[in-house]
Amino acid sequence: MTNIASITNLEDPASVSSLPANDLAAFDAYSRAVIGAVEKVGPAVLHLQVEAERGRGGAGSGVVFTPDGYVLTNSHVIAGGKRVTADFADGRQSGTTIIGDDPDTDLAVLRLDGEAPVSARLGSTRGLRVGQLVVAIGNPFGFQATVTAGVVSALGRSLRGRSGRLIDSVIQTDAALNPGNSGGPLVNSAGEVIGINTAIIAAAQGICFSISADTVEFVASRLIRDGRVRRCYIGVAGQNVPLSRRSVRFHGLTRESGVLVQSLAADGAASSGEIKTGDIIVAFDGVAVGDIDALHRLLTEERVGKVIPVTVLRRGEKLALSITPRELPPA
Repeated sequence: MTNIASITNLEDPASVSSLPANDLAAFDAYSRAVIGAVEKVGPAVLHLQVEAERGRGGAGSGVVFTPDGYVLTNSHVIAGGKRVTADFADGRQSGTTIIGDDPDTDLAVLRLDGEAPVSARLGSTRGLRVGQLVVAIGNPFGFQATVTAGVVSALGRSLRGRSGRLIDSVIQTDAALNPGNSGGPLVNSAGEVIGINTAIIAAAQGICFSISADTVEFVASRLIRDGRVRRCYIGVAGQNVPLSRRSVRFHGLTRESGVLVQSLAADGAASSGEIKTGDIIVAFDGVAVGDIDALHRLLTEERVGKVIPVTVLRRGEKLALSITPRELPPA
């Protein structure tokens, strides 16, 4: 992974574009940076046409991110699809194979059936700064890339995916996300993909939300290796509840809320453990838990099959229990 803390010198035309210097001289530094990023990544951006199992399929964008033809896009772009066709901006077309799909992060990986004539480079969000120039690229119609440019307006955002889980470390920019651009790349001035654009909020017009490249790298590697991302399952249905100030002070808690266990699934790990209906979970594996989303973030693959300490409040008493999470079955 490339650290993007060092941004390409915007004043050096040769560093941002393959165009002759005299052609770029007519443009300002901002335009040169955008042109360079688009020329470097645009040819790897695909138009994806989805043929659904039932009814009419959808369409979106994707980006080739490895020389051997792996493609990143959104989970919601290919949802329900049985066949996905990829069109390059130069008119070339290829069939694809769906390698894996992760609705929890709204990411999916495909592989081109033919050769990949060009690929983009996946960067990193370490060193990314609010105010930094970014470019959102899509291929909604299959003819050429569409481009919007802006700056990073917020980092560390959270969005709720189709599965109900929160997607963490989302990048927000003011580069508008146009219809059909879902699944396309968010690019820095060095021509590196630092995010995959997503549009899972109906009101998100005029702004762009992108799944960060660091999340993309983790999820894509698991999808290529296993076809899915493994996560924990403890079999608890719960709701967020506030804790009294007296309980927080008495038990030395760092959160003023917890997760009330409303029911236990018959096939869940919690049903065979020490957790009972009515317990309030306040910590999981030593990490304070203030709400269901915080608990979800801790249900990761490395905890599958391991004995995990769980702290609960039961009728005012603080108890140290344990549970062995199971692997969440495929959807």
